[in-house]
Amino acid sequence: MSRIGRLPVDVPASVQINVQGSNIHVKGPKGELQRTFSPLIGIVLENNQVVISRKSDNPEERALHGTTRALIANMVHGVSTGFEVVLEVEGVGYRSEMDGKTLVLHVGYSHPVRVEPPDGISFESDSKARNMKVLGFDREVVGQTAAEIRRVRPPEPYHGKGIRYAGEKIRRKAGKAGKGAK
Repeated sequence: MSRIGRLPVDVPASVQINVQGSNIHVKGPKGELQRTFSPLIGIVLENNQVVISRKSDNPEERALHGTTRALIANMVHGVSTGFEVVLEVEGVGYRSEMDGKTLVLHVGYSHPVRVEPPDGISFESDSKARNMKVLGFDREVVGQTAAEIRRVRPPEPYHGKGIRYAGEKIRRKAGKAGKGAK
């Protein structure tokens, strides 16, 4: 039995969940999410808990068991409290700022890079701390948006300049050794 899959997902009082076969609709104060799961996995709502079960020990069902439980837990957590990813800007003259809802990055190009937020995503930028936050209720969209922002100027290994996740360790390389004595 999957250690993750056998754990029930607790549903807070502020979250409404509707289970219809393999379709799940979750609504909370931050937003609402809907997803269709595999019919091989049984999903039941009991006593404000979502219980996930599988019918057999086939490898395909075993793989889906824990994944389904994790996705449902992320949906419930997202609509109740939300997710955030913090990015840091490192480099001389590099900075981020807000222009309305648009994030504007000055990261060494001849022009500023403007990032429009997708639906359900908002940005926060702190120019003094040189960091920015990606906020939203769908974990997949928050992570994908943060990855696209990081891709604008990924951190380079020689000086460490660029956009990185908060707490990310950049593997540094040594520069040129210089001229050696003959």
